Amino acid sequence: MTAIASGSSLLGLALVIPTVVAVLVMLLGRLPNLRDAASLVGALLLFVTIGALLPDVLAGARPVLPLVTIAPGLDLVLRVEPLGMLFALVASTLWIANSVYSIGYMRGNQEPRQTMFFAAFAVAIAATMGVALAGNLVTLFLFYELLSLSTYPLVTHKQTPEAMRAGRVYLLTLIGASMILLLPAIVWTAFVAGTTDFQLGGILGGKIGPLAMAVLLGLFVFGAAKAAVMPLHRWLPAAMVAPTPVSALLHAVAVVKAGVFTILKVTVYIFGLDTLQATGASQWLVYVAGFTIIAASLVAMTADDLKRRLAYSTIGQLSYIVMAAALASPLAAMGAAIHIAAHAVSKITLFFAAGSVYTAEHVTKVSQMDGIGRRMPWTMAAFTIGALSMIGLPPTAGFLGKWFMLAGAGSLHEWFAVAVIVVSTVLNAAYLLPIAARAFLKPAGGPVAEAPVAMVVALTATAAGTVLLFLFPEVPYRLASALVSR
Repeated sequence: MTAIASGSSLLGLALVIPTVVAVLVMLLGRLPNLRDAASLVGALLLFVTIGALLPDVLAGARPVLPLVTIAPGLDLVLRVEPLGMLFALVASTLWIANSVYSIGYMRGNQEPRQTMFFAAFAVAIAATMGVALAGNLVTLFLFYELLSLSTYPLVTHKQTPEAMRAGRVYLLTLIGASMILLLPAIVWTAFVAGTTDFQLGGILGGKIGPLAMAVLLGLFVFGAAKAAVMPLHRWLPAAMVAPTPVSALLHAVAVVKAGVFTILKVTVYIFGLDTLQATGASQWLVYVAGFTIIAASLVAMTADDLKRRLAYSTIGQLSYIVMAAALASPLAAMGAAIHIAAHAVSKITLFFAAGSVYTAEHVTKVSQMDGIGRRMPWTMAAFTIGALSMIGLPPTAGFLGKWFMLAGAGSLHEWFAVAVIVVSTVLNAAYLLPIAARAFLKPAGGPVAEAPVAMVVALTATAAGTVLLFLFPEVPYRLASALVSR
C-alpha cells in the first residue's frame, strides 16, 4: 500500500512539474538565463519523478490517482501501466535533451518569442504526461486535445503567412479528426462496454460484432490523426515550417507518439489482442498501414528539403507501429511498444542534426549538403547513427522493434506485413544513406564549424542513446513484455 500511495503522489507530480515550469518560464521572461534554467531543471525533475515510478511498475504495481468526477461514471483518472510507463519515460528523458538543444538553437538563431516557446513546450509536456498516464479513454481524450492546443503556438511560432497556414492545417486536422471520429468512438465504446477504463484483455469482447468492431477501430485510428495514417497525414509535413526543436517535439517527444500510443493502447486495452485475432476486425488496418509505410517512403525519396524528407520518414515509421498493433500478435505488439522508444530517440537525433546544419550553415536542402560531414563531423556522425536506426540495422535501437514486428508477422503467416517491412527497409536506406554519403564523401569546401555547443551536446547524447538502447534494452523489453502478459 505504501508503494501504491507513493506512486499516486508521483502521478500527480508528473502533471504538476511541467505546469509549474510553464508558469515560472512566463514569470522569468525578462531573465533569460533563469528562464531557461527553470525549463532544464523542470525537465530533470520530471525525469526523476517518472523514473521513481519504474521499479514499482516493473514489480507489477499499477498506481492510481483519481483527479475529478465530472458526472456519475465519468471520471478523470491517472493510472500507470507498462505502455504508459514506457511512453512517459521516453518523453521525460527526451525533454531534457530537447531543453538543452532548444537553448542553443533559440539563442543561436536569435529566435523571437522565446519565453512563449518554452512555456508552451512545458504545457505540451504536461499534456503528454496526461496522455501517457490516462486511466481511461475520457482522461486520454482530454489531455490529447490539450496537446493539440498547446502545440499550436509552437507550430505557428514564426508567425509568417506560411506558418499561420500550417497552423490552421495542423489544428483543423487534429481537432477535427478527434471531435468527428475519436470522440464518437469513445462514446460508442462507453455505450457498448459500460466503461471506458483500460483493462488488459480489452472490454469489448463478446459485446460487439466483427463488422461493428472493425468500424469502431477505424474511428479510433483515423480519429487519432496524430498517428498520421494516410490520408490524414498532411498536417505533419506542413508543420515542418516550425523551428527544429518543435519538429523534434512533434516527431519524437510528444505529438506523433501520442497518436500511435493511443492506437496501440486501444488495441491492447479496449479491443484486446485475442478479440481482434478471433474476429479479424483489424485485418484491414494491416493493409492501410502497409500502404502508408511504402507510400511515405517513396515520397521521402523525392524530397530535397531535409525536414520534409524526415517528415515523410516519420509518417512511414509511425505506421510500422500501427501495422504491428493491427496484427494483434503479442510479439508484434511488443515490437510496436519498443519501436515507440527506438523511433523517438533516433528521430530526435535526425531532427537535431538537421537543425544543427541549418544553424551553422543555413542549409535546408539535401542537394546542398556536399561535404558538410567534414565541416560538421559530430553532427553528421550523429545523423548517420540515427539513419541506421531508422533503417533498422544493428547496433542501433531501430533493429529491436523491427525484429519483434517481423517475428510477430511471421508467426501469423502475415506475409504482406513481412514484405512491407523488408521492402520499406530498403527504401529507408535509399532515402537516408545518400545524405550521409553526400555529407562525408563529397569535397569539404570549408573549415570545421559546428553549431553551438549545447546543440552538439544534445544530439551527441541522443545518438549515443540510440546505440545504448540496443545494447541495454532491458527496461523497454520488460515493459513491452508486461504489456502483453496475461
